[in-house]
Formats: sequence, C-alpha cells, structure tokens
Amino acid sequence: MDADWEEVARLALPPPGLNALQTPVKTTAFDTHQELLWTGNEYGRVTSFYGTELQRYTSFKAGEGPVRQLLFHDKGIVALTPRAVHMSMRRGPPLWHIAHEEMKDLQCMSYTSKGTSEILVAGIQDVMFVIDVNKGTITKQIHTSDHYMKMQRSRYICGATKTGTVNILDSITFNVIKTWTAHSALVSDMDAQHDFIVTCGFSIRQLGNYMLDPLVNVFDLKNMKPLPPIPFPAGAAYVRLHPRMSTTCIVVGQTGQMHIVDLMNVNTSNVKQANCLTYLTYLEIAPSGEAIALVDAECNIHLWGSPSRIRFAEFSNPVDFPDPIDEVPTLDWSPDTPLSSIGMPYYREQLLSGWPSHMIFEVGAPPVKMEQQPLPGFKTAEWGSYGRNPRGVRRNQIENTRAIEKKNESLQAPRFLSEKAREAANDASSERRISDASESLSALDLSKSEIPRRYRNVEIKYSKFGVDDFDFGYYNKTSYSGLEIHISNSYANPLLQLMHFTPIIRNMALQHTATSCSNELCLLCEMGFLFDMLEKAEGSICQATNMLKTLSCHREAGPLGLLEEETPGSSLTAMLQGLNRFLLDKIVQDFRSIPPRSTALDQVLATPATTAIRCMNCRSEHTRPGTTFVNELIYPVPKIVVRNPRTPKLSFSQILKSSVERETTSRGWCSRCQRYQSLQTRKTIHNIPAVLMLNAAVNSPEAKQFWSTPGWLPDEIGVIVDQGQFFCYQGEDLKLHLQRGIHNVIVYSLVGLAADIENGPNQKSHLISLINVGHSKPTPPTESQWHLFNDFLVAPVSKDEALAFNTTWKVPSVLAYQIKAANNQIDNTWKQNLDTSLLYIDHNRNPGPKTYRPLVPPQEAPTEGTIVALDTEFVAIRQPEIEMNSDGERETIRPIVYALARVSVVRGSGEDEGLPFIDDYVKSKETVVDFLTSYSGIVPSDLDPRVSKHNLLPLKIAYKKLWILLNLGCKFLGHGLKQDFRVTNIHVPKSQVIDTIDFFYVKSRLRKLSLAFLAWYFLKEDIQLETHDSIEDARTALKLYRKYQEFNDAGILETMLNDIYSKGRETNFKPPPPPKSKGAPEILRTETPPILSDGSLSAAALEGPTTPVRKPISGLLPGSAGTGGFGSGGWTPGRGSGLGGSPLR
Repeated sequence: MDADWEEVARLALPPPGLNALQTPVKTTAFDTHQELLWTGNEYGRVTSFYGTELQRYTSFKAGEGPVRQLLFHDKGIVALTPRAVHMSMRRGPPLWHIAHEEMKDLQCMSYTSKGTSEILVAGIQDVMFVIDVNKGTITKQIHTSDHYMKMQRSRYICGATKTGTVNILDSITFNVIKTWTAHSALVSDMDAQHDFIVTCGFSIRQLGNYMLDPLVNVFDLKNMKPLPPIPFPAGAAYVRLHPRMSTTCIVVGQTGQMHIVDLMNVNTSNVKQANCLTYLTYLEIAPSGEAIALVDAECNIHLWGSPSRIRFAEFSNPVDFPDPIDEVPTLDWSPDTPLSSIGMPYYREQLLSGWPSHMIFEVGAPPVKMEQQPLPGFKTAEWGSYGRNPRGVRRNQIENTRAIEKKNESLQAPRFLSEKAREAANDASSERRISDASESLSALDLSKSEIPRRYRNVEIKYSKFGVDDFDFGYYNKTSYSGLEIHISNSYANPLLQLMHFTPIIRNMALQHTATSCSNELCLLCEMGFLFDMLEKAEGSICQATNMLKTLSCHREAGPLGLLEEETPGSSLTAMLQGLNRFLLDKIVQDFRSIPPRSTALDQVLATPATTAIRCMNCRSEHTRPGTTFVNELIYPVPKIVVRNPRTPKLSFSQILKSSVERETTSRGWCSRCQRYQSLQTRKTIHNIPAVLMLNAAVNSPEAKQFWSTPGWLPDEIGVIVDQGQFFCYQGEDLKLHLQRGIHNVIVYSLVGLAADIENGPNQKSHLISLINVGHSKPTPPTESQWHLFNDFLVAPVSKDEALAFNTTWKVPSVLAYQIKAANNQIDNTWKQNLDTSLLYIDHNRNPGPKTYRPLVPPQEAPTEGTIVALDTEFVAIRQPEIEMNSDGERETIRPIVYALARVSVVRGSGEDEGLPFIDDYVKSKETVVDFLTSYSGIVPSDLDPRVSKHNLLPLKIAYKKLWILLNLGCKFLGHGLKQDFRVTNIHVPKSQVIDTIDFFYVKSRLRKLSLAFLAWYFLKEDIQLETHDSIEDARTALKLYRKYQEFNDAGILETMLNDIYSKGRETNFKPPPPPKSKGAPEILRTETPPILSDGSLSAAALEGPTTPVRKPISGLLPGSAGTGGFGSGGWTPGRGSGLGGSPLR
C-alpha cells in the first residue's frame, strides 16, 4: 500500500426497492475479469458497481437468505446462499440454479484443482458438494464430519471450521492432509495466497464472552508448520494477503485501524485509519492489489486506493453496457393523424413481434379456488374474519393455477349405479363393457416407466344420490374390503390395511377392544373396531372415519406432522413412516392401560436393546437401555472413489442387520472430556419381537438403487440373536442355517408393505399397500396370495409384481415382517370373552326423568337373534363442495359430512317391547356447521356441555354399545339403516339387518317410501310433524315390521303394497297435514316422553300421546293404562289393536 492511499469513494448500498430500507452487506468481492465491485446482501440480492465512481451496474436475486460468498468465472458470477448455488451472467440473466435437499446451511466454496470449471461447496452440514460450473450439475457428494465456515484456495484448499481449526484439503481427493488449531473459539477471517495462510479469530474469555485475538496467526503451507504470529493490539478482525506481494498482508480492526505488515518482518508496519462512524463488517482486496473495499455497519462501502492510479482486475475485459436509446422524433398526434404517417423502422433482423407459429402462450389462467372447508372455523373480528391458512403457500405468493387444476392421472370412474339401473335392458353390452374395464385394470407392464392403471389415483365421483350411487364394486371383485378416501388423514389407509392383515396385531387389537376399556382416545380400540368391520364387510367398502378422527384428537399428532390439514404439501411417505412410529408406541401404551397391565404387546412389537456410547478420545463408555418399535433402514454411504466396481451389492438382510445394530459415529458431548468429541454408538440386542415393523427410509439415489434390483426384497428372512448380536439371513444362506440346525433361527414372513406411488410432475403422490393376505387366513393356502390395496381398489397381483420396485414411480415406505409360526393363527376367542357391562351401565347422572331404561341383567341380556330397533340422528360438520361445470350443471366435488349426535335403541321383543334402553347424545369434537334441526331434532343446546340437559357421551362409548350388540348377534331393525350405519361407521352383515324400507318396496316402481308416509297409511299415525325424534322413529319402524309380518302371514302383502303406491301417486308420496282443531295450540318440536325409574310413564305422558295422531291409541308405551297396549303382555302380533287398526278386521 503506497503512502498516498486514501478513501476515494464511499457509497451506501442501495435498497432493493423505492420504499425499502437499506440492507446490510454480507459479502463483497472484486471481479477478476472486469472493473466491477460486487456485493451480496442479507436477502439474497447481488449488486454490482462499475469503476472507482461505483456506478450501479446490475442487480439480481440469487436465492433465499444471505449471500455468503461470491466467485468469478469468465462466463459469469457464482453466488452462494444457505440452501442453493446460483450462477448468472454479469448482465444478470441466470445460467443455472442448484438446490438440493442436503443443502441445509452452506457457508463457503472454493475452486478445485480443475481451475474454474469445478467448485467445492461446504457449510455447517455433513455433506460437501462438487459442482461442474460449465454444466451446472452436482458431480459428487462428499460426506464429512467437519463443518466449514471459510474456504480459500492456494497450493491446497484451506477450510476454517466452526471450532477454530483450519483443515488443509487435497484439491483432488478432498481428503484432510493437515489440521491446524488456529484459534481457541472460532475463525473470524482467513486468507490464503501462495505458500501462506493468515487467520484472525476469537478466544473465549471470562463469563463465556468472545474477544478478538490480538494476534494474526500465520501458517507456512510449503513446510506445513506455523510461523511467528503478527501482533495487532487492537484486536484483528479481518485479514487479506496482497495478491502481488507474496509476504505482505493487510490487517484491519473493527474500529477501522489498518496495518500493512511484512510476514518476514512483523515488527515494521504501515498504519492507516478508516473513517467510519460505527464498526467495520467486511474487508476485500482487489486482484490487482491496487484497491481495497471496506464495509461498515451502516451499509456503507468504502473504496480505498491511490487517486493517481486504481484498477480492480489485473487484466480487465470491457464491460457490456446497454445500447443507448434513440431519441424518437415527436409526432403531432390527433384524431386526424393517419397511422401510415408513423411508418415502420428499417430492420434487417426478425422483429420481436414476429413469433413463430409453434409458440403458444396461455393467457387468462383461472383464479385460485377458495377453500370451502376452513370457512366454518374462521373467527370473526371487528375488521373481518380470520383463520388458519390451509393452502400451504406464503402470503401474496403467486400460484400456478393451471398446474393445480391439472388433475392427477387417475382411473376413469365407472358409471353411477342409478345410470346402470336405467340401462339394465342392455345387459349384454353392459357386461361386455365391465369385462373390458376389468381387462384394462389388470393389463400392465412393470418394466415400463409408465404407471400401470390400477396403481394410479382413484377418485370417488358423487351424483345427486351421494356416495351410495358410486359403484365401488367396479374396483373390487375380491372378498377383501378397501377403504374410502376423501376423509381427513386417509393417507393412513395403507398402514391400517397392513396392520389388519398382520395376525398378531389383529388378534391383540380385538382382544383389547373386547375388554372394558373406555378411554375415548384409545387408538388400539379404534383399530379393533376397524379390523372387525373389515372382516365383516367381506369386500364391501369401509371407511376409517372414527379411527382417523381419534388420531386427530391426539395432541402429539399435530406437532409430529401427522395431520394433513396442519402440514399441507408434506411428503406422504414421511408422514406414513412417522405415523407408523406414533401408532405402535400408542397402542402399546393402550394395551398396558387395562388391568392386569400386561406387557404382551411390548413383547410382540418392541426390540429391547442396550446402546453403548464410547468416546473416541478418552475411550470412556456408558450404556443406555431402550426399546424400539420401528427399525429404520440405514443404507451405506457411497464411497467417493470406487476402486473395485465389481464389489457385490449388499443384500437386504445385511442392510437390516446394520440398521438394527445401528453402529454410528457422530459428534456429541463427552462428560469426561468436558467437550464435544467423536462418539461411537452401537446397540446390543437382547431379544427380537414377533412383528418387525420397518421404515424403508428411501431418501437417496443410492437407496433407490438397492430397491430397483430385481429380487432384492426377500419374502422370508431368518434372524439369530446371539450374545447381543443380531444376525440376519435370506435365500440360500437361510436354507443352509435351517438345515444345519446349530442355531435357533427365527424365520420371519413378509406380510406386506406400503409404497409411495409418484404420479409425475405437478401431481401429488399417493400411497398404496401390497399384502400377502394368505398369512391371515385360518388355514394356510398352497401359495402366496398377494393383493394390491389402492384405497378402495383391491386386486390380486403376483408375487413378482408385488416385490418389484421401479423406483421412478414405486418406492417402498413401510414393511411388516411376522414370525412364520404366527401365520394363519387367527384368534376369535375375544367373542366369548366380550365384556358386555357397558350395556347395563347408566351413564346419565342427571336428576329428573329419563327417556330410557337400561337393560337388566341377566333377564334382558341380549343373545344371538335378539331384535333391537335402532335410529340415529346426526349433524353436519362440513358443508358440501359444489362446482358449476362447463355445461352449467352443479357438480358435487365433496359431499356433506355428518357426525353422530344421538343414538336410540329400543327393545324389539319381550314384555317391554318398544321401551328404549339406549338414548345417548354424543358430544362432538368437531365444529358443527348445521344442526339439521328439522331433520334431526337436534338443537345447539343439546350438544353444548355447558347448557345441555342431556348427559353427553364420548363417541367411543356410544359406538361400543352398538358394537357389543353387533357381536352378540343381535339383529338391528330400522328404516333406512344404511345411512345410520355409514354415519356411525359400523358394518352390520345383511343377516343381522331388518330394514323396513326394503320390506315395503316394489322394485319395479323405482321409489322407496318414507317412514312418515308408511306410518300415516298403515299405522294411521302422523309422525315427524315439526322435527324428528329417534325414539319415535325406532318405535315406528318396529310397528311397521310387525305390520309387515301381519300382512305376510295373511298373504296380502302384495295387495297392500299396490294400494299404498296407488295412494302415494295421489298425495305425491307425502302424508297430508293432520287436521287442526279450532283453538288448538301450534304443534311444536316433538319431545320424547320421560320414563320413571320403575319403567312407567310420567303423568304428563299419560295425558295423551306424544306424537299427534289421527286416531288416539292408548297404551303406546309399556305400562300405560288400557289393555292391548303396544308391547304389553296382552298384545299379539297380527291382531292389530295397539298398531292403530288392522285392515284384516
């Protein structure tokens, strides 16, 4: 630095916008090819300035977060941000942009031995990247245990770590040649030129404060030894070596004091002082050595140099400037000016407006659709409504609505059942179309990258008749039930199917469900309910509504990222693997919660082990016991240089062994060394579970290579645990060990797996399961029976297809292995041990009269064939999503969603026939958007725990009562029970259903009759006048069933049906309004009459019937005055009396 050096220019970094504030400068660099000074700010913007006047040249965005470092290439500039590497031309247009999932906190980069064609990128992370600058691609990933903050290149690549050490890296292999402890805390700045490294940094002083070292450390790269340090009493903050004078360096303090020192004679120095009001934050020297740039905390850039001569680059190239704009002559523009007077300019090149015909540009993209579902959950304030943003995009972020509108390539939905019924005349053509569709579903070629049809997304279409009109049978011709979608968190369907077909988990879940467990958040009970439903359905469609609803009620589920509504856009396979860990942990706790606090499920699922942790420095070791319910597969880190490309690929059993034992090395705190050291951990396995649940964790291209190998996943493995070590074998090795019989080999069978199906760009992936259902049959089949479960699409597949993975679209997520001895061991003893005490417990502790009387054991204990009349009421928790299609017709995208609000069950036989024994009001955890009072009779106060006069029960308790009745063999009687069962989320076999809507139905009339119309015509009663009452409806259905028996026994059923349909045409199948006597009060909401403790009616109920009727009938309820009452001892089915009169009389 000459004596005439001084500050020649000062410039405040311009803000990114007109109204924006100035942003701090994070990095500065002089261009090596042109007279440009470059800066990067805290928000990813790169700005350049030309010449000594610092004239603004270009500005562009390089990425998100601060710009950490800049490098120069003859084609452009490379900018480093925490999560990306960006290269642009000096004029601004981008050349390439690289972002990678392993790029978490990049800090520094350097050119390698290949000159400016390759850079090494590192940071505070475990992976370094080698990037080809010319191609803009990652050529190599290097795993490292050192985290680098600074990086410079001279003879070698020099990297400063966050622990204060400097590593000397070989510029070809990137191996660490030498490690030099430069500072005790961290390195604040570093430079390397020729044969020297100079560093300045911090030390930790008293009270843990960081203080700048008063020395600049020097290291000789040629002899690999440190040199005498350079004293700098003010505290050295920044240091740079002169690019042309090999032994000269510039040291700068935070207050602006500058020393120019000769490394060979540290006692002589030239001192300068920068004029700054605050403190300096950065220092950079030009490649020519004729200028330096200082940056202060007020966003000012100070340019120092000799006013007589100053240049940035040693050999400068001219800078490209925009062409000057030609002045356009002014024209007199008026309505009378002809356009021809303007003329066209002379041109020799193609005009910008001359687009070729093949260039098509979309305009007028559709607007973003407003989500309908979150609206009911919005909160209202004085200034408007607000709520959680469900879209997964940032505020004011523009969305590509065309990509969103592009639907997933899914299977073409079949015609609705109502349409097929109208076309029943063309039976032959219909059958031919169905046969063609089945063939198209089964046709596939797994060797192609195109996704086979039956693996694609499946969608439910809704007609005006709702989901019942959708033909689920088109997708499932098997005896195994699928699960519906369009339910919150239905991504869990494949995992639930996998657990259902694992016999041990299935048996334990049903055994627990049959106990007296009343915990409303018990996931094991919900699994038992679901598994029982799937078995009873025998191929009919099911839904896991209650199970998934209970999952969403767990507090831990949201923070763990297991709920779709709280983590939109998350990876489904990551969510499923997280759910696998969460479910197994919870169901084990649930199983232990019931006396005698059995740990049987722990032994089935848990892998007990002791983890040994050893410090690699002091060799001290301590152990920590623990259990694992899910083992996550760990794949070997690929070697940097492959010496022997013919090295055999690791087998699945070898990967599983290393994953279970988990021998790893990482940095951690050593209590003996009192500092962070390299720690080695290894597990000692004590026992192995009966069910091995594995997370595939396929997160890298190397892992996908393993799975894409044909036959890599075995359907059987053998495990030996000996002296804490875990050994695993497959194939011929397993057969050999079984033949020898030396060791106790436990053989596991592959039950199935869940896989992620990638549908392509702009399309969300979905999950499926592939399961060998033969393991869950009571008797073992002769060969494996693999099935595909794609939500509600279920189809048999071959073993080769199930275990083949084309990782371009099919990636495994979760695997389940079970000990072979437990295959086909289906335990149904839970039905004999079913705890029925819930049916006899009166949960209503409210004083006053009640509308029901619980069953009295053992006299009224339900048995197989016992008839019970059922009716439910429900409320809406989500409004339907309806769109207008291109034809102007309303199209249902999502139907209305109901929740159970009231369950009433009436005795269907015996002396107390017609007397309710269950009348439960269910508390709703979801927000009710419509109480449907005119249809359900439910008002808001009924379900409000603060004011409700009813004893509100959890959904599980109300559900379990029905489930107990179902498994006792009771027959459920009601009118239109299909909807009741669907909302309740229970499946009742047809043999246990007595539905009066089918008894009074003529198929050729294509119309089913309502309960109110049937009651008016056959029973001479007017019901449901103002609202509905579930007890009244259940009793009415029971009376209609007795009428049906009466008509059928007399042989006049067909005549009576013809009569009622004829009458229905006259009244439009609606009962006429009842006659209103003069002066009679207005009919209000129907109330269920209370029942006294002895089973008799209250005085208010004896004054008259609760439902307005056309012909008053005494004794409608047990215990009322008069003889021949409904359900009384003197009433005989078929003789009328209490049924409102019989047409037989």
